[in-house]
Amino acid sequence: MAVTSISDATKISGFIGACLVDGDTGLMLASEGGGKLDMNMVAALNTDFVKAKQNAIDTLGLNQDIEDILITLDKQVHLIRPLERNRSMFIYVALEKANSNLGMARIQLKNLEANLKI
Repeated sequence: MAVTSISDATKISGFIGACLVDGDTGLMLASEGGGKLDMNMVAALNTDFVKAKQNAIDTLGLNQDIEDILITLDKQVHLIRPLERNRSMFIYVALEKANSNLGMARIQLKNLEANLKI
């Protein structure tokens, strides 16, 4: 599996950190930034979260895929985007809430995914 850099995530307004995660194992495949966030822990913990949400969708018989998951904190926004080409992988990005534009961040994540070589 060839994985290219996710450095374009650093261009998202309010950027704190980002990682590309193997959702089957919880292993981080690539990362940028992070600051006080332990990106390895972020990868592992959010893997459980994504699996739980997909399990809920399946149990409810919704027959849909997750486009993205938004977690809004007091001062941060966290976005999780499963890859369209490989649903078992996802991109996670943390942003400063005051300096981010959620709509633009979603577009930039989609473009980042389109440029990944996986």
